[in-house]
Amino acid sequence: MSFFDSNGDGYGDLKGIILKLDYLVDLGIDAIWLSPIYESPFQDFGYDISNYQAIDPRLGNMDDFLQLLTEAHERNIRVILDLVMNHTSEQHSWFIESSASHDNPKRDWYLWHPGENKSVPNNWKSAVGGSAWKLNSETGHFYYHSFFSFQPDLNWRNKDMQKEFLEQVRFWLDLGVDGFRLDVINMVVKDKKLRNSPLFSGFPFIQSKTYTRNRPKSYKIVRKLRKLVDKYNDRMLVGEIYTLPPGDPFISASYIGRKNKLLHLSFDFSIFFRPWSAKQYLKCISSWYWNLSTTGWPSIVFSNHDLNRYINRGSFTLFPDKKARLIAVMLLTLRGTPFLYYGDEIGMRNTKIPRRELIDPIGRKYWPFYVGRDRSRTPMQWNTEKYAGFSDNRPWLRINKDYIMRNVKLQTNEQDSLLNYYRRLIDLRKGNQALQFGEWMPLFHETRDVMAYMRIFEDTRFLIILNFSFLSKMIRLEENQKLTRIHSSHDSRPYIFEGSVISLLPFEACIYSL
Repeated sequence: MSFFDSNGDGYGDLKGIILKLDYLVDLGIDAIWLSPIYESPFQDFGYDISNYQAIDPRLGNMDDFLQLLTEAHERNIRVILDLVMNHTSEQHSWFIESSASHDNPKRDWYLWHPGENKSVPNNWKSAVGGSAWKLNSETGHFYYHSFFSFQPDLNWRNKDMQKEFLEQVRFWLDLGVDGFRLDVINMVVKDKKLRNSPLFSGFPFIQSKTYTRNRPKSYKIVRKLRKLVDKYNDRMLVGEIYTLPPGDPFISASYIGRKNKLLHLSFDFSIFFRPWSAKQYLKCISSWYWNLSTTGWPSIVFSNHDLNRYINRGSFTLFPDKKARLIAVMLLTLRGTPFLYYGDEIGMRNTKIPRRELIDPIGRKYWPFYVGRDRSRTPMQWNTEKYAGFSDNRPWLRINKDYIMRNVKLQTNEQDSLLNYYRRLIDLRKGNQALQFGEWMPLFHETRDVMAYMRIFEDTRFLIILNFSFLSKMIRLEENQKLTRIHSSHDSRPYIFEGSVISLLPFEACIYSL
């Protein structure tokens, strides 16, 4: 909804993506992950689906999607769909039938309970606050919702529901979709006994999600989905593993595995909650890799649609443009598949949204204590024209005022812009197997301000050094070496280094070939 509006209605759409495919080719990406495109009331950004086999009219139609799929594939771009397996919209035909009576065929497709003495069945809380149970007036029973009450949870213990849902997945695979990002996949199964959630010691108002997340049967559901996907050539699954801050790489890694037929990739968001520190980042990344061990392949992500853009988090607000280049080097030289959030390649910031314009139901509920997710979902900034070239009319969310100086057109014409910096880094990565597939070896473990690591593949070795400090730093190597600096965030010229002490400018990120 925020990439490009092709018809002037204020919403980004599928045709808009088609019109901008060549921009994505020039950027150098290999795949696009689309936020939900299914028919939906859009009470929660499309994560409340009312029909899994239809395109929402705001975004286009099935012909538009098939054209997007064809044209993307012609450009060697894969198309990944967002798949919500945990819940549907209350307007989905399945839930309408399920809620109509106690004994209809789809009653058990959702989680129902008569309650205890007309009270909710247990103490489970919704992820957005309040009880996770809502009374249905027609049947007098409660239904469970992990998030908002308009998003009732599916019952993945029901075999008929499982079978029907997998048919929805098969529908898209048959069309040629290349894979799925699985929304909150670790929440799909809940405790069968509905036991009360324990409270965290010392935090009487915070529940442990022991009985509503990461249940053993969740892994069985993932294996069933993987078995289906593996029947199709070269498809993939990446899972959002929903954990509380500060993240849990062990849980995130537990859903990945080649031998045990789980996900191809999963997201770990631990780094989102770390302060700006080389030591903290290295510790976080090392933990992610250690938990994956040899069973899985990492994903690398710094921004997404649910949290602040990385450039707006914590101490990023000091020297943001310099830090953005350092993060770009990390994203594209760490071991794993990098995920780049739209707009990060031009340094887009969060946008201040007035309360009267908030769309995100979480933001509307908790403003001003939490202003919601709208601020990181604003339209792409294409040029200096009105509405940043995103649309001919007022967009669904307001444009950041900085679009006049921060947009694709301006940065395309500036050789040293962040956009062209990303293009060069992506090209460097795609041209070197060591940066794509090589082993990762960390260096300088005890250094607070400088992070360094090697990428090694066969006879090729790269040394990546990142200065997180606003001060210049000197790094001493174990012995004199002759290195070729092939990239610097401060100076694009190649440079031959000989010696044992490397000097780094503030926030400089360098790549050396050994």
